[in-house]
Amino acid sequence: MAKPVRRRASRLSSEQRIANILSIAREVIRERGYEDLSMAEIAAKAGVVEGTIYRYFETKRDLLVRVAEDWFSEHLNRDPNLPSIKGTWNRLRHLVWRALEITKREPVLTRFLLTELRPSASYRSSPFFDLNRRFTGEIRSLCQGAIAAGEFQSDVSPSLLRDMIFGCIEHQTWAYLRNEGDFDINETADGITNVIYRGMIVTVGKFGDLDRQVARLTTLGDRLELALAARG
Repeated sequence: MAKPVRRRASRLSSEQRIANILSIAREVIRERGYEDLSMAEIAAKAGVVEGTIYRYFETKRDLLVRVAEDWFSEHLNRDPNLPSIKGTWNRLRHLVWRALEITKREPVLTRFLLTELRPSASYRSSPFFDLNRRFTGEIRSLCQGAIAAGEFQSDVSPSLLRDMIFGCIEHQTWAYLRNEGDFDINETADGITNVIYRGMIVTVGKFGDLDRQVARLTTLGDRLELALAARG
């Protein structure tokens, strides 16, 4: 009887090995956090010796940065719903909700980005700076378009509106990122969107009429002063 032929396990390419390591690292980070991340544990789960990981990533921080970079890039490239959403309030609410949902789903990586990567002196020269500009730029562009269309008041810059929105998002989610509280995505998204939209919307029926009345009274006052001066 012929002996069964033993097949040798196929070797992974460098790209496949790196992708496997990154996938397993993300799972471990989700379970344990990044502070106590063990390269040995990742190696064991990946079925390689620890030295193999260091062949591709010189330090644990290098691995963490790559995991966070891939994660951030994924979220920037998958938002098929935005183009079909109509109306400034709806689009703004969707973008705020998306940022909150990402934080809710990936608190560990979000905290790593905010507390470890962004304060770094090399942040502005890192891929994260450009990724973050793309991510936050969608809200800036939306506000800029609303101002250009006359829907939003023009005395507040789109950049300031963007900073206000993301500053509010960070404050509302910080306790959650520190495992000290929670937040409701829908309620928070509605609140932030309403504050920005109602504060910026040009309501002609209310404020426009008031402005016209003030201008009319000013004109009448000027005319009265001229008439009194002529009599005097």
